Amino acid sequence: MSKKDKNSIDPSRLDDKNEARAAKRAKKADRRSAYRRNYRGKQRSTSIYFLVWAIFSALLLVVVLLFGVTQHALMVQTYKKEAQDEITQKGKKIEAAIMHELPDAFGENMSGYVRFLSATYDVKVFILNGEGEVLFPQESNFDPDNPTIQEHFDFSEEMKRMLKQMEESGEKAVVYDGGEEYVYGSKLSVAGSADVYLYTAKSMQLVMATVSKMGVRTVLLAVFAFVLTFAVSSAVAGWMIKPIAEITDKARLLAHGDFNVDFHGVDYGKEMVELADALNFARDELSKTDRMQKELIANVSHDFKTPLTMIKAYAAMIQEISGDVPEKRNKHAQVIVDEADRLTSLVNDVLDLSKIRSGIETLKDDLLDMSSYTERVLDRFAYLKETQGYRFETDIEKGLYTRADELKIGQVLYNLIGNAVNYTGEDKSVLIRLKKYSDTAFYFAVTDTGSGIKPEEMDAVWDRYYRSSEMHKRPIKGMGLGLSIVKTILEKHAFRFGIDSRVGKGSTFYVVFPLVEIVEEIDDTDEE
Repeated sequence: MSKKDKNSIDPSRLDDKNEARAAKRAKKADRRSAYRRNYRGKQRSTSIYFLVWAIFSALLLVVVLLFGVTQHALMVQTYKKEAQDEITQKGKKIEAAIMHELPDAFGENMSGYVRFLSATYDVKVFILNGEGEVLFPQESNFDPDNPTIQEHFDFSEEMKRMLKQMEESGEKAVVYDGGEEYVYGSKLSVAGSADVYLYTAKSMQLVMATVSKMGVRTVLLAVFAFVLTFAVSSAVAGWMIKPIAEITDKARLLAHGDFNVDFHGVDYGKEMVELADALNFARDELSKTDRMQKELIANVSHDFKTPLTMIKAYAAMIQEISGDVPEKRNKHAQVIVDEADRLTSLVNDVLDLSKIRSGIETLKDDLLDMSSYTERVLDRFAYLKETQGYRFETDIEKGLYTRADELKIGQVLYNLIGNAVNYTGEDKSVLIRLKKYSDTAFYFAVTDTGSGIKPEEMDAVWDRYYRSSEMHKRPIKGMGLGLSIVKTILEKHAFRFGIDSRVGKGSTFYVVFPLVEIVEEIDDTDEE
């Protein structure tokens, strides 16, 4: 195979690669479309009505359950603390009473006295030995071997727990939670050398029963709160959704071209009013844009039709009349060239505005000598001075520099001067000034001697497709895009601009540029 064959390109291989790339791109596009469909489907699956109801319900349910659990824990803790304090106070009093002499009313009946103390203080009172056997109270026929007696009076496990508490605390008297009761235990040692213990207990069954009932009530309260929340949240959600639904319906009308729709309805709050204001503003802007687009179509149709008609007419004249007469043919051909240039200018205006607004073209940061640049732009209007008697008075200060996009600023200067030419008075006079404004800025101003701009039209001057009601036949033609292009370019540069105008006295369009100081660097050389 020759070198030429090795380096040659096989079209079929390129086609296969292109098809593979296209298939890959199509596959990615399908995945993105499927994702968007799924995402939108998920978005639409849940309504705001349901979300509001669910949030309200979940919030209130959590609050009720949290309240119930908190109350349950607080109640148990409070009751236990009260039971602990109560059994401690009563246990100490019972202990002091037992350690005192037995009252004469009971004689030698220690068991009766213990039962008396139990009834008096509303607690269980037992006197036990170290093995947990009940010493007091006992009846005369008390049989410790009876299974029923053993079941109720076997305190061996309780005694082990109490001794363990005493051992850990190092005290002779302890208070602790015995499970279903609070216990006060102390070592009495009143029976010779044997260890005798006081066992005093306060039952917690009533407390636990109360807590259990509170739990049931909490559940019932949660159910009631859930039902109540369902009703209240449904009403609130409906109240909140109603203005959104109304605005949605009105937005659909707006989308179908009804610019008379008013988004204001019943006052649902500050936020909805602000939203309605914003949508009404958007409606007005859309209406204005729609109207301007219709005007654009009319302007484009008219302004494009005129040069096209002229081109066609003069081409026909050359073909039928002046083709053999060089003087007439050249004159007619020049009209065709002029109208073609005019048509090109109109198209360029539309493209320039579109590119600038869409951000396709980025601005350059050129160091620009505005003094000489303004004079160069003015040279483009010299033919008007020579052929139609226009007077361009200038007051241009030298050495004024700024940083901007040279081509775009040239459009600004040309459009502003061209606008002044179109609307100046019968004296055909235009004043152009470029003067230092401060230590950091200078201004460019163009003044005409026309009829001026009415105050109510002042803001509309910069709009696309705007034309003054005072129309004159002027040499600088266009579709009303010139000032809109100026506005867009200056806004992109963040330069300040404006209009000073008085009806019957003329108008001044001005732009304020940031001043860039140019320092000339002089290299000093040693003289030989």
